[in-house]
Amino acid sequence: MITHIGIRDFAIISEIDIDLRDGLTVITGETGAGKSIIIEAISLALGGRADKAMLRAGKSKAVIQIAAELPDEAGEPSDHVLTREIGASGKSLAKLDGEIVTLARLSEFAARLADIHGQYDRHSLFKTENHLALIDAYHSRAIDPAKKATAAAWRAYAEAKRACAALRESEASSARQRDFMRFELDEITKADLKPGEDAALRENLAVLQNGEAIYERTSAASEALYEGERCAMDGLGTAMRALREVSAHSKELGELAQTVADAYYSLEDMNGALRALHDRMDFSPETMNRVIARLDLVERLCGKYGGSVAKVLEYGEALRAALADIENIDARKAELAARLSAREDELVRTCEALHTLRRAAADELEERINAELAELHFSGAAFAARFNDAGDMRQRLSENGADSVEFLLSSNRGQPLLPLAKIASGGEMSRILLAFKTVIGDYDGIPTMIFDEIDSGISGVTAGTVGRKLVRMAEKRQIICITHLPQIAACGAHHFAIRKSDDGEGVHTSVEPLSADERVLEIARLLGGENITETTRKSARELIEMSAAGAKK
Repeated sequence: MITHIGIRDFAIISEIDIDLRDGLTVITGETGAGKSIIIEAISLALGGRADKAMLRAGKSKAVIQIAAELPDEAGEPSDHVLTREIGASGKSLAKLDGEIVTLARLSEFAARLADIHGQYDRHSLFKTENHLALIDAYHSRAIDPAKKATAAAWRAYAEAKRACAALRESEASSARQRDFMRFELDEITKADLKPGEDAALRENLAVLQNGEAIYERTSAASEALYEGERCAMDGLGTAMRALREVSAHSKELGELAQTVADAYYSLEDMNGALRALHDRMDFSPETMNRVIARLDLVERLCGKYGGSVAKVLEYGEALRAALADIENIDARKAELAARLSAREDELVRTCEALHTLRRAAADELEERINAELAELHFSGAAFAARFNDAGDMRQRLSENGADSVEFLLSSNRGQPLLPLAKIASGGEMSRILLAFKTVIGDYDGIPTMIFDEIDSGISGVTAGTVGRKLVRMAEKRQIICITHLPQIAACGAHHFAIRKSDDGEGVHTSVEPLSADERVLEIARLLGGENITETTRKSARELIEMSAAGAKK
C-alpha cells in the first residue's frame, strides 16, 4: 500500500505531502483545485510518461515521491520509495529505493503496487496479457494443479522435440563422417591390439637389443649355479642331506633343514626358467624387425587415437557404437517420433483439462460481473470472456496451456462486445472497473486501487451503491478515490480536501486531512454549494451516519 505521497513543483502544486493509511480514502475539492493533477503526479511516479510542461512555472525540476509498503518474498512487509524527477529540458529520472533505474523497471515494480483509473489510466485490467492470469487466480485451487500438470507435460514434450531436432541435425553431419569413421574403425580392428601390448613390446625389444649380453650373463649364472665341481646346486644338495640326517634331534635343526631344502628346490626351479629363457632367445634380425614394426604400428595408433592402447580400444568401441547409431538412424528416428507423438498427446490432454477448468471459471466470472454491473445500474451492459480456440489446439500448445482469452464488454444494450480499452472512458469506465474489482479484487494481488472520475454522470442512488462497494473493497485493500459526490465522500474512512489559493504571486494547491467537524462542512459544501446552512450541515451528518451504517451491513 501507499503510505506517503510527496509532490514538489509540479504544475500548480508547490509542495504537498500526504500521509495515507489503509481502507477507503476520499479526496474532494472545488473544480480546478488540482484533483486530477494529483492523480497525474501519482501516475508519473508509477512509471507514466513525463513532459517538461508539467513543471511549475519558473522551477528547474519537479519531484514526485511515493513511499510504499509491499510484502517481500517471505511475506514480510518491506518499505520502498519510488521517485520521479522531471528537468526543465524534458528529461526525467526514475529511482527505486534511491537507486537510478530504467522507466521499464520502475513501471514493472509499480504494477505490483497500484492500479490507477482515470484520465491518466494505468489499469492492469486493460492489458489483454493479464486476463488469463486473472481467470486462473479466480479458481486457483482447481486450476493451479492442472497448470502444474500441463507445465510438466510441456517439459516432457519439449525434451522429446529437442531430441528429434538433434537427431535430424546430426543425421546430415553423421552421413558425411560415416566413411571416415569406418576407415578409422577398420584401422583399429585390423591392428588387433591387446591390452598392455605396448609395454610388452617395448620390453621384448629391449631384450632383443641386448640379447647377446643377456645370453652371456645368464649362461654364466647357470654355470655358477648348476655346473662345475663347486656349483651352488651341489653344495646345497650336500648341505640339505647332512641336515636331514640330524633334523630329528631338535626343532631348530628341523627348521634349518627345511629352509635349505626350500632353497635347493627353488634353485632347481630357477634352473628350469634359465633353460627356458635360453631356448627362447632369438637374435635373428627378422625377429627384431617384426617387433620394431609392430611397436611402430601400436605407437602410431596410440598417437592418433588417445595416447595408450586402452584409449585406442575405447575409441574403437565408441566408433563402433556411433556407426551403429548411424546405420540404425531410421529406427532411432521412428522411436523418437513415436515418443514425441505420445508426449504431444499427453500435453493435449492436459491442455484440454486445463481449458475446461478455465472455461468454468470464466463462465462464473461472467455471471458475477454482469450481476455487479446491474447493481451499478448498467442494466444493458454485458461482459464476456472470449477464448481464442480457433484452429488446431496443437498449434497453440505452450507451458501455460493452449488458451488465450480477452475480456469484452458492451456498455449498452444492442451494442457489440468490444475489448475493454475501447468501450468507455471516464466515470463510466471507472464504474465498470469497480464491478470487476469487486469480483476479482481478491485475486490480482495489487494492494492499492486509485479511482478518478468514478462519479462522472451518475445519480445519487448509483453513487450510494458505488460508495458501498468501495467500502467493501477497502476491507481488503487500500482504496483512494477522488470524487465530487457527497454520497461517495461520506463513505470514506479518511478524508482529504484539496484547496487552491492565490497569494498574488501565483496559484498554490494544498491537500489537508479533515477532522470530523471539517468533514461535515466539506460534505455540506458538496450537498449545497458554498452557502452552507444548518440544514446542509444536518444532511451531511445524516449522510455520514447512513454511510457508516450501510458499510456495516
